[in-house]
Amino acid sequence: MKIAIVGCGYVGTALARLWHKMGHEITVTTTTSEKVSNLQEIAQRVVIVQGDDLNNLKEVVKDQEIVVLSVGARNRGTYRQTYLETAKNLVLALKEAPNVHQLIYTGSYAVLGDKRGAWVDEQSPVTPANENGEILSQTERALLSAQNEELKVYILRLAGIYGPGRELIKIFRSWAGTTRPGDGKDYTNWIHLDDIVNAINLASQKQLQGIYHLGSDEILPRHEFFDRLFQTHQLPSVTWDASMTSTRPYNVKLSNRKIKAAGFELVHPKILF
Repeated sequence: MKIAIVGCGYVGTALARLWHKMGHEITVTTTTSEKVSNLQEIAQRVVIVQGDDLNNLKEVVKDQEIVVLSVGARNRGTYRQTYLETAKNLVLALKEAPNVHQLIYTGSYAVLGDKRGAWVDEQSPVTPANENGEILSQTERALLSAQNEELKVYILRLAGIYGPGRELIKIFRSWAGTTRPGDGKDYTNWIHLDDIVNAINLASQKQLQGIYHLGSDEILPRHEFFDRLFQTHQLPSVTWDASMTSTRPYNVKLSNRKIKAAGFELVHPKILF
């Protein structure tokens, strides 16, 4: 199968590696020349392209069967360019790529906003908590607008991502022994890289479409999450100051029932600390 992965960062690289081993013909994109040599080991073609480069995007998706959009913003100020503008240009490029029958997008559960600890599923209303959340919501809508009888659009809203090279202790080590605002009772959702890659592969095999959520079975209040993380690594845990208001923009328990009903099984149902 001919597959293009637009944005070959942490998730895209792992996905390309799997599909390359499976014998698929892989095209990947990057925005920096420094990554080209490494990506050439897991892809037949590597293209340097920015999201606002419509002509090159057209060349990337031409003659492909599946296109994956898996980009990540370098900082909070680049969300619109990284996500929304790239998505809009990709939709335009796909209009000239009739062989593409599935578009897969790795989105974020951040679009759901703050549900005060309630369970959320794919039918829950999208209520972004800030401007960047709204940009992610607009990105989803832009991609869904491309769906038609010939093209399926699959959006995978991911919980927080961790895995090899992005271990939880590596992300949060600097928090050990610190005091954080709030009471720590808001929930945190995580998903391992292995499960993300497997979920996308399943979606491609079954030609799924629509919105799906992906998080582990273990959803913990933040105070328990950090206690377990730092106990595992013999570091002092976080303390909480309820007199200070937490600025965390979302608090939900992410349901993964829909993707399980589609036949998906988690490799890591519990969080690896």
